[in-house]
Amino acid sequence: MKRILSFIILSAAAAAITACSQGKRQGTAAAPTAETQEVQEYKTAPTADTGAADGKVSYLTTAEFKKRVMDYDKHPGDWVFEGRRPAVIDFYATWCRPCKMTAPVVEALAKDYRGKIDFYKVDIDKERELAETFGIQSIPTFLFIPMSGKPTAQTGAMQKADFEALIKSVVLK
Repeated sequence: MKRILSFIILSAAAAAITACSQGKRQGTAAAPTAETQEVQEYKTAPTADTGAADGKVSYLTTAEFKKRVMDYDKHPGDWVFEGRRPAVIDFYATWCRPCKMTAPVVEALAKDYRGKIDFYKVDIDKERELAETFGIQSIPTFLFIPMSGKPTAQTGAMQKADFEALIKSVVLK
């Protein structure tokens, strides 16, 4: 009986060890999962030079943010919007599951409001200065920016209808 129990334990341990190391052997790559594909999409995402006007979400660096949205160095303590159209900014991280769930909604809204509203994304891990400047502590956080007046922030994943309600009441008022 001891031999059988020992054999079962050793077999289970061997199976666990080989399962954890599969795909990590040199020359063998694991099949991409949905999560790794999404991360890859973020890495190859369009830059701020493309997108906004043609219904796509543009990715902003801190420098691009200062040019296209607001230069907080020139106007400390004041909100001075630099954009040509109202905007929605998605502060996200590639590892954030609610951010990933919301991304298709933001992309659909960018198409729906093409030419009327600019949609941007800011990766808080790459653009820490922006995250700190705006006090981003939870993600996703969305900044709804009208042409005049101050922006409104909303934290957490939202349904498309919730986005549209905020867009109509804050951005397009």
